[in-house]
Amino acid sequence: MYKHEKQAVERLQSNHIHMLSTLSTAIIAFFLIISLSGTMLFPMMAFADEPQPVAQVGNTTYMSAQDAIGHTSLKNNTVTLLTDTTESITVTPPKVVRGVTLELNGHALNASNTTAITIPANMQLTITGSGTVAGGDNPAIDCRGASRIQGGNFTSNTTLMRFAETGSASAEASISAGTFTAPTLIGMLDDAEHLGYVSIRGGEYHGAIPAGLDTLVLMGGSFSTTENLTPYLADMAGLIPNGDDGMFNISELAISSDYPTVALEQGSTLQKLTNDSLLDLTRTKLNGISDYRLVADVEQLQALNKQIELALQAVAKRKAFDAVSQTVTITATRNETTDGGADPQFRTSGHDEISTQVTVNIKSIAKPEEPDKPNEPGKPAEPKQQPDIPRTGSAVQALAIASLLLLVAAAVCAFITNRLRSS
Repeated sequence: MYKHEKQAVERLQSNHIHMLSTLSTAIIAFFLIISLSGTMLFPMMAFADEPQPVAQVGNTTYMSAQDAIGHTSLKNNTVTLLTDTTESITVTPPKVVRGVTLELNGHALNASNTTAITIPANMQLTITGSGTVAGGDNPAIDCRGASRIQGGNFTSNTTLMRFAETGSASAEASISAGTFTAPTLIGMLDDAEHLGYVSIRGGEYHGAIPAGLDTLVLMGGSFSTTENLTPYLADMAGLIPNGDDGMFNISELAISSDYPTVALEQGSTLQKLTNDSLLDLTRTKLNGISDYRLVADVEQLQALNKQIELALQAVAKRKAFDAVSQTVTITATRNETTDGGADPQFRTSGHDEISTQVTVNIKSIAKPEEPDKPNEPGKPAEPKQQPDIPRTGSAVQALAIASLLLLVAAAVCAFITNRLRSS
């Protein structure tokens, strides 16, 4: 019994030792996992709490776009956004740097209490890439220097972009791409004497452009409204409606005629033509609006109307008229005011040779046939004479009758002779 009891005690102690060893291993593993997790978790939490860099110049990152602009150089003057940011920036690079490029890089620059981007005099900013510059209740851009906009989405609840020309400096801007949305797209800064030189060469514009911006030039782009645009169109430019999205696209000035060749014939279409009625007849028009009007060559139109007059006289006198053709040149010329001078709003132009030609054919008119003379009143109409029987036919008929009569007479004589003999 003692031996069996001893063996049982030894087995129990062995099991306790094994369980203790297993428990110790589990506890050690648990704390090891916690320890490893902690070393990974806590640095991540600490990293998440740290502020992220906003912009980059070369290989160096900065905590604001403004700080990055201040660290540009002649060799590297591009500021690239790394994330969305809310700040209003002013282009103030180091003194040796005169131009900065802002690469939006798909991110948003949101204005903070003032204009989103301010470009001082004698400074230049080029904006590239996709992304957004949002002014909110402030303008997106105030420019006294030079700006080149080559992409991006620009928005504002007020005037989107403001420019200024003063006695000491003049703004210069060239916009070739981007989307621009605001109640008023372009305006002048409060102290501006003039707008400065602003040219639009492309992009999409949703909003109004006010009148009176003396040095704004439209060379390209797509616009949501045509109001006030006419004075700003560059020479040889017009607007074509885009039926797909309701926008108006700028293109070279062009004239088109739906019916470059038309024909006039006896009836309602045979009438003298004015400048406007000739345009209506041939459906000749400019490509959308512009500050041009269409004028037919005066001498050619007079020659055409002279031929129309001769054709009308021929109809009235019941005479023949040979077909004729007349070509008329139609030219686009600048509008003028009622006093004969050029409207000061309109940009001057020496390009008035844009023209097209239309041809008007006047069909021939045949001489009408003479009508039958009417009967005189109170006098009966003369009976129509019966046509004579041809002489050859009359002789044949007379000979046939004579032969028939001779036959009848011969028969009668033979009958009488037979009767007499028999008696």
